[in-house]
Amino acid sequence: MELALITLLFVGLIILGIPIAFSIGIASLVGIGTMTGAPTTMIPMKMFYGLNSYVLLAVPLFVLTANIMNSGQISHRLISFSIALVGRKPGGLGHANVLVSMLFAGVSGSSTADTAGVGKILIPNMINKGYSREMSVGVTAASSTIGGIIPPSITMVIYGGLTNTSVGQLFIGGMVPGVLIGLGMMFVISIIAKRDNLPKAEKISRTEFIALTKDAIPAMITPLIIIGGIVFGVFTPTEAAAFSAVYAYFVSAFYYKSISLKDLPKIFTETLKLSCLSLFALAAASALGEFLGYYQINAIVSGFFSGMGSNEYLFLFIIVAFFLFVGTFMDAIPAMVLFVPVVYPVALTLGVDPVQLGIVVIITLSIGLITPPYGLCLLIASAIGDLSIDRSFKAVMPYIAVIVLVLIAVIFMPFMLLI
Repeated sequence: MELALITLLFVGLIILGIPIAFSIGIASLVGIGTMTGAPTTMIPMKMFYGLNSYVLLAVPLFVLTANIMNSGQISHRLISFSIALVGRKPGGLGHANVLVSMLFAGVSGSSTADTAGVGKILIPNMINKGYSREMSVGVTAASSTIGGIIPPSITMVIYGGLTNTSVGQLFIGGMVPGVLIGLGMMFVISIIAKRDNLPKAEKISRTEFIALTKDAIPAMITPLIIIGGIVFGVFTPTEAAAFSAVYAYFVSAFYYKSISLKDLPKIFTETLKLSCLSLFALAAASALGEFLGYYQINAIVSGFFSGMGSNEYLFLFIIVAFFLFVGTFMDAIPAMVLFVPVVYPVALTLGVDPVQLGIVVIITLSIGLITPPYGLCLLIASAIGDLSIDRSFKAVMPYIAVIVLVLIAVIFMPFMLLI
C-alpha cells in the first residue's frame, strides 16, 4: 500500500511540473518515513554515499570540458571544419550538423552541451540558408543524442559506477553504434535533401580546407587521447575527464587564444549549476533506491523475469520498452540510478553481457532526450529555432527510427561492441 502511494505521489509531482530531482527527493523523504525503524539520518546518509564515488568526479569535469569548449569557441572550429568536409553535399549543413555532433561528442561527453553549443550557431545558419525550421531543429536535436553514445560519455561513467563495469570497455562499446547512428542520420538527410532540393555549402579552396583542418586538429585529437589513455591504462576515466578539461583550457587559452583567466569564474559557475542538477538527482535517486530495496523490488523484478523463461532477447526488448517510457519524463542519470541496480542482477542471471546492457540502456535513454515532455535536447533546439514542441517532435521522428534500428542491431549483434 505504501509503495503504491509513494508511486502516485512521485507521478503527481511530475505532472505538477516539479523538477525531477526534487520529485525524487520528496518521494524518498516520504517513502523512507514510512519504513519501520528507519533513522532520521538515513536520507542524508544515502544521498552522501550515492555521490561518494571517485568515478562520479568525472561528471562535473566533463561538463567543465564542454563549457570551456563553448566559451573557447572550439565548437565554432569544429563546425567550420565539418562544413568544409561535407558541406558540398546536397543538404550539406545538415550533414555538417551530424558530423560536428559526432566530433563534439568525442570531446565533451554531453548531449545537452552539444545541443546548446552547436545549435546556437547552426540552427540560425541553416534557417538563413533556406532550410526549414523543422529540418534545422530536428537535425540538431537528434544528432546531439550521439553525445551520450560516442565516448567519452557521462552516462557511461554513471553506468560504470553503478555496476562496476569497466568504463573503458563501455567507451569502446559505444564507438560503433554511435558512428552507425551518425551515418544513418546522414542517410536520412540525403533523402530529405534530394526530395526538397536542399542547398549545398559554398565551395572553398584547397588552401582554406587545409587551414580549417589544421585549426580543428587540436580539438579532434582529444577523444583519441582520452580513449587511448583509458584503454591502455595510462589514466582512469576520472583522470581522463580532468585531463580533457585542462587540455581544453590550454588549447583555448594558448593555441586559439579565445579565453583568458578572467573567463574562468563564469565557466566554473555554469559548470556548478549544470553539475548540481544531475548530481542532486543522482543523490536523491540513491535515497529512493533504499526505499525500493526495503520493499524488495529487486526480488519482484527477478521473479517476473524468471516466470518468463530465460530468453535474453525478450528481456532486452522489455528493458528497451521500459526505459523508453521512463525516458519521456526522467533524465538519464536518475533513471539509471533508480532502475539499473534493479535490472542488472537479472541481466547477469540471463547471461546478458554488462557492456551490452549498458549500451542498450544508454541508447534507449538517449531517445528520451528528444521525446516530449522532458526531452531536454528537443526543448533546447526548439527554443533556439523558435519552433513548437509538437512540430519539433515530428521533425526528429525519422532520426529516432535510425536510433531504434541501431539499437535492435546492438541487441542481436553484440559482437559489434567489441570492435
